[in-house]
Amino acid sequence: MNERYVVVDVETTGHSVGKGDRIIQIGAVVIEEGEIVETFASFVNPGQTIPPFIEELTGISDDLVENAPSFREIIPELLPLFTKSSFVAHNVDFDQAFLKNQMELEGYQLPDMPVFDTVELARVLLPKQESYKLGQLAEHLGFSHDRPHQADSDAEVTSTLFLSLLHKLNRLPVLTLQQLAPLSRRFKSDLEPMLQSIIHQKLAQGVTDDEQYDCYRQIALKKIKDEPELKEKGIQPSFNDYLQTLYDEDGKMQTAFTNYELRPGQKQMMMEVDEAFQHNEHKMIEAGTGTGKSLGYLLPAAFFSYTKNEPVIVSTQTIPLQEQLLSRDLPLLNHLLPFSVRVSLLKGRSHYLCLRKFEQSLLHTHEDSYDVLLTKALLLIWLTETAHGDMEELNLPSGGKGFWYEVQSDAASDLGRYSPWFSRCFYHRARKRAQSSDIVITNHALLCTDLVHEQRLLPTYSYAILDEAHHLEETASDHLGAKADFVSFSYLFQRLGLSQEDGMLEQLHRLIHEYQIQVVGTSDTSLELVQKLKDEVDELFRMLHGYVLSKNQASATDVGRLRYRYASYLESSSTWQAILECAMRVHMQTKDCIAAFQNWVKPFSDKKDDMTYKDRSLIADVEGLIDQVYEEEQTLYELLLEYDPNMVYWLEVEPRGAKNATFLYSKPIDVSEILADRFFAKKKSVVMTSATLSINGSFDYQEKRLGLTDFGVAQCVIPSPFSYMDQVRVLLPSDIPAIKEVSDEDFAIEVSIKLWRMMEASSGKMLVLFTSYEMLKQVYYHVKKFNEFSTFQLIGQGVTSGSRAKLMKMFKQTNQAILFGTSSFWEGIDLPGDELRNLVIVRLPFSPPDQPLLQAQYEKAKEEGRNPFMEISLPQAIIRFKQGFGRLIRTTQDRGCVFILDRRISTTRYGKQFIRSLPNVPVHEGKLEDLLEQFQDYM
Repeated sequence: MNERYVVVDVETTGHSVGKGDRIIQIGAVVIEEGEIVETFASFVNPGQTIPPFIEELTGISDDLVENAPSFREIIPELLPLFTKSSFVAHNVDFDQAFLKNQMELEGYQLPDMPVFDTVELARVLLPKQESYKLGQLAEHLGFSHDRPHQADSDAEVTSTLFLSLLHKLNRLPVLTLQQLAPLSRRFKSDLEPMLQSIIHQKLAQGVTDDEQYDCYRQIALKKIKDEPELKEKGIQPSFNDYLQTLYDEDGKMQTAFTNYELRPGQKQMMMEVDEAFQHNEHKMIEAGTGTGKSLGYLLPAAFFSYTKNEPVIVSTQTIPLQEQLLSRDLPLLNHLLPFSVRVSLLKGRSHYLCLRKFEQSLLHTHEDSYDVLLTKALLLIWLTETAHGDMEELNLPSGGKGFWYEVQSDAASDLGRYSPWFSRCFYHRARKRAQSSDIVITNHALLCTDLVHEQRLLPTYSYAILDEAHHLEETASDHLGAKADFVSFSYLFQRLGLSQEDGMLEQLHRLIHEYQIQVVGTSDTSLELVQKLKDEVDELFRMLHGYVLSKNQASATDVGRLRYRYASYLESSSTWQAILECAMRVHMQTKDCIAAFQNWVKPFSDKKDDMTYKDRSLIADVEGLIDQVYEEEQTLYELLLEYDPNMVYWLEVEPRGAKNATFLYSKPIDVSEILADRFFAKKKSVVMTSATLSINGSFDYQEKRLGLTDFGVAQCVIPSPFSYMDQVRVLLPSDIPAIKEVSDEDFAIEVSIKLWRMMEASSGKMLVLFTSYEMLKQVYYHVKKFNEFSTFQLIGQGVTSGSRAKLMKMFKQTNQAILFGTSSFWEGIDLPGDELRNLVIVRLPFSPPDQPLLQAQYEKAKEEGRNPFMEISLPQAIIRFKQGFGRLIRTTQDRGCVFILDRRISTTRYGKQFIRSLPNVPVHEGKLEDLLEQFQDYM
C-alpha cells in the first residue's frame, strides 16, 4: 500500500480559478510510514489585491504577500512533493481542484493520485462529533490549532487529524472493515484499497475481535456488560437524618464540589420533594435560577425509591437537560448517597436503531445516495462504540435523516422473539433496564404518549417529578392531537415499492410464488391498487392546498407557511364538498388495499416455522407497513370526516412549495380534564418544578391549565440565591416608539439603531429576544448594514445556518457578538459570566392571536364569561417573560442589564404585572443615552 501522503491546504482570494481567484498561501506536510518527514509553506503573491473579508478570515494582507514569490516560481519546489503520493486535504475537492487549475494555467500538470478527504473520513470515523470544522475536530482530539485559516497551520493540523483517523481505522474490528469496504467505493476518498490492505494484514496475523467486541451476524457491536446485581438493601437512616450528615461541615457536599457554596434553597427543595412523596401529595415547586434544582429533586427521589422500593419517573421537556442529568448529576448522586442507585434513560421507540432493519439495509446499497452510504458507514463504526443505540448520540448528514426512518425501531414490524437480534435490541434493552431501575429519566413527550396508548412504554409507577413543568400543557396538547401530511404518505408508498424495481410488493409476490400460496390477484393488481390510492391521496392534498390559498383570511406562520383554521361540517363551499368526497374515496380505497394485502400476508402465519429468517423479516416489514398505512389514513379520516367540539382543526400549506405540500393538524382546546383523569388521579405524588410556574406568587394559572384544581396541590416558591438588587439593572428606554404608533418596518429600524448604540457602549455580548421571526430578520439585516467593518459577529436564528446548539457554540467562541433569537432561545440557554452581559427583550412575548389553538381557547373563555386576555394571554406572556429574564444571571458573580424595548411595559396597567413577576430588581426608565451612561459598569 502507498504509505506516502501529502497533506495540503491552500488559502485563496475566492472560490474559483476560472473567475480569476488565486492562491495567496500554501502549506504542505509530507507523511511517510506514519511520520511527518517534510513540510513546505509559503505565502504567494496573487498579483491582485486581497478582498477585505478574506483578509479578515485569514489575517493575510496585501503587505504580507507583497514580496512573496509568484505561484509560477514555487511550482518547481512543489511538484516533486507529489511524486508517488496520495493527496490529503480537509475538503479535498476544493484544495485539489484549485491547485490543479492554477497549475494548468501555468502550463504544469498536477499528477493523478489517490485522494483522501479528512472531512469525509471524520464524518464516518467520528460519528458522535458535533462539528466537522477543522478547529473543532482539533479541539476534540486534543491538539492545538492556534492559527486557523492560515495554510501552514491548517495543513499541520489536518495531518495530525489524518494520522489519528488512520490510527482509528487500523483499530477497527475486521468485520466492520469488511462491511465498510463495499460502501467506500463511492466515497470521495480512495479508501477501499487501504481497507483491503488492513483487512489482509489482520487476517494474516490471525487477529480475532471476539475478545473486544460482540461479533454477531457479520456485524461488530460494542460488548455490553450485564449490570451487577445491587447488594441487599440494608436499613437506611431517615432522609432528614441523612440530610444533616450531608450538610455537616465535613459532610459529602463539601467534598463533592471544588468551590462549594451553601445553597439553602437546594436543601429546602430536597425536603419539599421528600415531604410530597412521604405524604402522597401533588406539589408545585417554583425554584429560582441557581437553586441547583436537578440535584434538589434527584437526591430525595433516589433516597425514596431505594428505601421504599418504588420507581420514580423524572421527566424533562428537552433532551439537553436529560443528557445533563445523566452526565453531570448522576456521578454526583452516586458520590453523595450511602448506597448505589440504578438510573436509566428511556426515550420514544423511534430514537433507537433497529439492528434487524439495519442488517437488511446493508444488503442493498446499489441505489443508495452518497449521504445514505455515508450514514450506513458511520452507523457501522458507531455500533462498535454505542451502548444505547440512541440516534441523539449521532451527527447524521442531512440526507441520512431520511434513511434513519427506514432503520429506526418500531412496534409494527417487531419480530419479537423470532428476531435473531432480539436479545441485542437496543429498545428492548432500554425498556428492560428501565424496568429494574430506581429512577427512570424520560421526556414529557413519552410521558404523554404513554397516556394516549394502551401499550405502556414506561414501567408502572406512582411517583413522578416533572422538571420544566411549564411545558406539560403544550406537550400534552401536541400528543393528544393528530397530524397528517403528504410526505408521510408518499414515504409509505415509496417503501411499498412504487418507484423501484425490487420494492416490497415485488418481493412479497416472489414469496407467494416460492411458498406456493394460493391468492387472488397478481403483483400487477397490487401495484395498480397502490398507484390508484397514491393518485387519490395526491389529489386530496392538492385540493386542500388550493383551498387554503383561496382563503384570504389565512394567516402566516413563523416558518412561512399559510395557515387556515377549519371546522369540517361548517365549510359550506362546493370545493369543500369535493374535498370530503375525495377523502371518502381515499378511505374506501385504503380499505380495499389493506384487505388485499392481508389476504396475501395471512397464509404466511401457518408457514412461519418453515420460513427463512430473511423471508420472515420481509413479511414482518410488510405487516408493519400495512399498519402504518392504516394509521395514517385513520388520522386523515379523523381530521376531515369526523368532528370533536373539544378539538381545534387547521391546515397549513407551503405557498411556494409543491402543490401537495399540505399539513393537517388537530389539538384539544383544553387538556386539563384529560390530565386530571388519566394522569394526576392515577398517581400518588407528582412533583412539578420549574423556574417559572407562578405569576406574582400565585400558582392559579398553572393549576387550572393542568387540571389540578380539585387535588389540593401543595405549593412552594424557593427564591433564587442571586442578589438581583446588586447584579442586574432593568432598563426601559423611553425614546423608542410605541408599537401601535409606527409600522413594523419603522419599529425594526428604531430597534436596530438602539441595538447598535447599546453594542457600541457595551464591552460584552448581547442576546436579543424576538417574538416573531419576521421582525428578527428585519432587525438583523439593518444591524448588518451598520456592521460594515464586521466589528461584531452577528448570529441570527434562521439567518445564520446551523442548529440552536451550533449557534450557541459560535456565540460562546466570539468575544463581541450579538445573538438574535426567537421562540426556542427564550429558555434553556446557559450563558454564565462574560458569555452574556446584555439581554434585550424587543417585545413582550404575547403569542400571536391568530394561532388556531389560542383562538379556540379565547372563544371558549368568552363563552364561559371569562376574560381571555387576563386569563390566557397575559399569564402565558408573563411566564415566557420570566423565562427570558432568567437567561442573564446564571451564577452569583454575573452582572448585566436587561433592556425592554416595548413601551407597553410602562404605559399599560398590565405592564406593571411583568415587572412585579420578576425578582426584586432595580428598574430605571429614561432616554437610552442617559441609561447607557449611567449603567456603563453593568454592560
